[in-house]
Amino acid sequence: MPQLRTHQQLVGAIAQAIGRQQTEVRDVLAAVTPGGGKSLLPVIMAAALHGAGRIDRVCWIVPRDSLRRQAEEAFVDPRWREALGHSLALRAAENGRDLCRGLNGYITTYQAVAAAPDLHLQEFRRHRYLLAVDELHHLPAVFDTDRMAAVEEETAWSRCILPLLENAAARLLMSGTLERADGRPILWLPYRAPQGARKLREIDFKAPGWAVVGYSRRQALAEQAILPVTFGAMDGSASWLDAERTNRWADALSRAGENTRDALFTALRTGFATAMLREAYRSCRDHRAKRRAALKLPPGDGGAASGGDAGAAHGLGKLLVIAPDQETARFYLDTLHGWMPREQAGRMARLAISERRDAQEVVAAFRLRPEPAVLVSVAMAYEGLDAPSITHVACLTHIRSRPWLEQAIARATRVDPLAGPYDQQRALVYHPSDALFERFRTMVETQQGTRAMIKTRRAQQELPFERTAEREPEIIPLESNATALHFAVVAPGPDFAAQARDPGELPLTPSAAEHHLRQRIGQLVAAQVIEDEDNNLVAEGPTGYHIYNAVLKRLMKKARSEMTLSELESAIGWLERNRLSDHRHLIADDPQFQWSTRRRGQPARPSARQPGATSAMAPFSRRRPAPRP
Repeated sequence: MPQLRTHQQLVGAIAQAIGRQQTEVRDVLAAVTPGGGKSLLPVIMAAALHGAGRIDRVCWIVPRDSLRRQAEEAFVDPRWREALGHSLALRAAENGRDLCRGLNGYITTYQAVAAAPDLHLQEFRRHRYLLAVDELHHLPAVFDTDRMAAVEEETAWSRCILPLLENAAARLLMSGTLERADGRPILWLPYRAPQGARKLREIDFKAPGWAVVGYSRRQALAEQAILPVTFGAMDGSASWLDAERTNRWADALSRAGENTRDALFTALRTGFATAMLREAYRSCRDHRAKRRAALKLPPGDGGAASGGDAGAAHGLGKLLVIAPDQETARFYLDTLHGWMPREQAGRMARLAISERRDAQEVVAAFRLRPEPAVLVSVAMAYEGLDAPSITHVACLTHIRSRPWLEQAIARATRVDPLAGPYDQQRALVYHPSDALFERFRTMVETQQGTRAMIKTRRAQQELPFERTAEREPEIIPLESNATALHFAVVAPGPDFAAQARDPGELPLTPSAAEHHLRQRIGQLVAAQVIEDEDNNLVAEGPTGYHIYNAVLKRLMKKARSEMTLSELESAIGWLERNRLSDHRHLIADDPQFQWSTRRRGQPARPSARQPGATSAMAPFSRRRPAPRP
């Protein structure tokens, strides 16, 4: 059986005390270093509180859609179900009338709550909910007015989630960092009044009703929960035209001074980036070759980072490339493809950006399958991505805020159970050797993240180290070159490692099951349409499928997009035993079917070849009179 880590045991003990009414605590704050196993905490707390009858349902809010599937998997993992003795299941929900669909709760995103706040608030008012908010640092406090930025826009998510926090029976607030890059307080957290000349904003560990659980990098390393990270810093020169179209030059990124950001912007889009990407790619390829040799797998054909089909396996290592923007990400992907054999390039290196419709599928394949071995992304895959197979990260981004970079480098520090002994695993992060990143590395070594400086407006000449949403400088990059590469190991390296599992044995999540059942229903309906077309019982074309779907909806009294798992299974059973053609009369007087048919531009009748069908639908198919001349 898997073993709980220190912070997981503490959260479990707190949840049990809440369930037994031995404490007044209702808010649990888990400050877990990225990679420390944060995603299991909602399962632990939900199992204890639901078993004690303190909650009815669970809502887990995540910052992006790609994390919803991982949250589902955490609840259906069979090892933890047996270890914790629970049978709870949550579904990745869209904004619909029934968020839970007969299960024990749902998983949603910040954006979904903001799109329909009343829908979620009504759900919380009907049931006793455990609310788990992941990566809470994304939500600024709504009462903070000490900045001149667009407060309404920045706090939009916070204002929609705040009523859910107020109505929840219990709350689990999780984050890999308790500091926002802009220095603002985080939503709902208890702070002490600033004291001293430095004006530090500190968490109040003794706030009534609160329990704070911390899990630092040092603890995670001591328990071998994460890997120590090795930084590969590459220095280089750059030249560009500034806003006044004056030629600027930096002979080294590490000594660019006040021109650091412009030099970095140039380097990431010119020759320096290609050289750094090549170093990361070669290192990952060599690492994978060594792992294949250790596992006695057939060697690849030498060009791809993952080798050929014969050498593809779990635990070989993967490369994550974080690009500064989507256009540059596409350029990086083309560059990587040029270094691989043509027959492997499209399979081994993939792109996941918001513009691509298949982005979520690509991220899932990168997480769970041996291929692709290289993923190029901008922001989709850096935070919360549960991919222990990542061994190398090419951090080709200009963002230098501590929380962002902590999450980015944490992708490589998860322990992979399929990658051999702990002391043989690697976490290698390549990055530009600029003063901003070097400062971040110092902060990683010396700070624990429980304090945040109260930011004030900076002097005009001061270098702004801590901006996050940085506007691209109005410059024209000319050229850059890599000049030096050096490595350094930071002992207390960060990560957000979840409990590892065999990707080949993942159980089916509720939303995936819903998707498969809906597809099965569609196949059964389409099969009946084809059979009836061959027997001249329904007109050929899309009309028949539309008619039969409408019949099924009337029979089941619900669209299949709104059905629960049991209802979907019942619909499949009915379709396997009955014919929809025998029930077409049910939609003869259905105004909703007639309206949807008109929108499709089809004749509003259930069958074009069935005698009497036209007269049965005649009241709904009359043509409009021709306009008078």
